[in-house]
Amino acid sequence: MAKAAAAGHRVILVTATRGEQGEPVPGVLADGEALATRRVQELHRSAEILGAERVELLGYEDSGMMGEPSNENPACFWQADVDEAAARLVAILQDVDVDVLTIYDDHGNYGHPDHIQIHRVGSRAAQMLGLEHVFEATMNRDAIIRSIREGADLMEGLDEAERPQIDENTDMGSPEAIITHALDISAYVSTKRNAMRAHASQIADTNFFLAMPEEAFARAFGTEWFIAHGKSRPPEAPFGDDLFAALDRS
Repeated sequence: MAKAAAAGHRVILVTATRGEQGEPVPGVLADGEALATRRVQELHRSAEILGAERVELLGYEDSGMMGEPSNENPACFWQADVDEAAARLVAILQDVDVDVLTIYDDHGNYGHPDHIQIHRVGSRAAQMLGLEHVFEATMNRDAIIRSIREGADLMEGLDEAERPQIDENTDMGSPEAIITHALDISAYVSTKRNAMRAHASQIADTNFFLAMPEEAFARAFGTEWFIAHGKSRPPEAPFGDDLFAALDRS
């Protein structure tokens, strides 16, 4: 988002919920302060840091993590009628004359029900609009596994009890073979970190992602990965590096 805004594109951020099912960082909320209220404030601050021109909420309640009782709440996003939710999104996309839409991959990166529903609703909205340029934000599963292996080498000198748990069978993200675009956002990693830090009720300064050294953070978060919706990358073909390139050629 920051890179697109810096390039002169209008960036509109749409969220489905206010995140009210989350677990707030201890001591962050004032007495009587609702988590949803704080998170909307943080959302706007984060969007401002990223250069988003406008923030919209679809108006659904947070579904919580997969398998929790909150998934059954009829007002939560997970229970939303896909066509009805897509119609809400379409109204916003038409109002801003959308060119490029980004959504989550089909399993929401790590299985969060609201992320999965974003994929379904976003895909349906694009279909209703006849929008061609749709990209699914994901993580590079193979790169994660490579990082785990590299990290294992670095931990050779640590006692067993000091080593973090390592799972090479992660189902986070998507296989590299189906990823079509890799965006170098290394020039914006400080902006990304500050945008994350704005969500103070969700992520503390002591959290691993905010406490890690700048170089390590840049290495972990300096590339963003996308799948062009309904398209593939031929084997050995380079990754695309611009979500707007196809638009410029059309």
